[in-house]
Amino acid sequence: MKDFVLLLLFCHVVSPVKHSETYLLTESSGLQTFPEFVAVAVVDEVQTACYDSNSKRAEPKQDWVEKIIKDHPQQLEFYTQICVSLHVTLKTDLVTLEQYFNQTGDVHILQVMAGCEWDDETEEVIGFAQIGYDGEDFLSFDLKTLTWIASKPQAVIIQHKWDREKARSIFVKNVLTNMCPQGLKMSQDYGKSSLLRTDLPSVFLLRKTPSSPVSCFATGFYPHRADMFWRKDGEELHEERGEILPNHDGSFQMSVDLNVSSVSPDDWKKYECVFQLSGLKDDIITKLDKAVIRTNWEILTDMTIPIIAVVALAVILIAAAGFMFYKKKKATNNITELSEQLNPEA
Repeated sequence: MKDFVLLLLFCHVVSPVKHSETYLLTESSGLQTFPEFVAVAVVDEVQTACYDSNSKRAEPKQDWVEKIIKDHPQQLEFYTQICVSLHVTLKTDLVTLEQYFNQTGDVHILQVMAGCEWDDETEEVIGFAQIGYDGEDFLSFDLKTLTWIASKPQAVIIQHKWDREKARSIFVKNVLTNMCPQGLKMSQDYGKSSLLRTDLPSVFLLRKTPSSPVSCFATGFYPHRADMFWRKDGEELHEERGEILPNHDGSFQMSVDLNVSSVSPDDWKKYECVFQLSGLKDDIITKLDKAVIRTNWEILTDMTIPIIAVVALAVILIAAAGFMFYKKKKATNNITELSEQLNPEA
């Protein structure tokens, strides 16, 4: 399951009415500095809670989640106990897989991505569950038949084993069709001021070098359901889009490049960058204009002389300070005193 967590956190579907809740579970062995079990809950691409086998406690990550716990204190204990049980189950599963593949002593990781998508207009709920082992797709769950589907031949024997475990299938179905939708609707209710907000992005044109593509970069937008592309004379160009990535403040960023090496100066005015955000009626249009492109090399050129001056001054000051220090103390005392200053607790 290559780039499993990243794909989960950053993939998106442009839809104004669909919301999702996803549970990310990771069980590992052979990692000395990492908890054996980690669980993360994500609502509409925003982390809402986490649990790990070291702390043994579910912790809220949003203010409105803390409000849910305050109003429904039993929820915290309920999800904590669920995580404890999942840790035991997945640890057993990981040992089974290691034995089946005759693997010992190395690092091995079992990952689960499970959750639901809810359409708040049609009320349709779609559940999903996928299993990854050591970075590759392994199994997925079919809600219609309550059976597991092997993603590779090596997974077939585990598929048959889990299909015989009816209690596992019933538990997974309950999580996907009952617990997940209820939790998602509660999150939408308590967190609507945050989850249902619309933040407009700042959009820039960027270029690393004179031969680099021009990148249209949007940052600070919310929700994550967005699209961005270049078009010429009103027709969309199928340039490669970058992933939607999270910012530290809970907003998102994305970019799309345009190769202008073969674009004549007269044709630049025919190109424009288009940003579309779910919930926003009008597109944000940025014309391709050399005058507004931010470039790395111009910044470096403008700063070269001041930087050289500052560095030269710093060297002179350091040399002068070092000479005065040398005159006042012997070399052996210098070393001892400097060591004590740098390591006061040593």
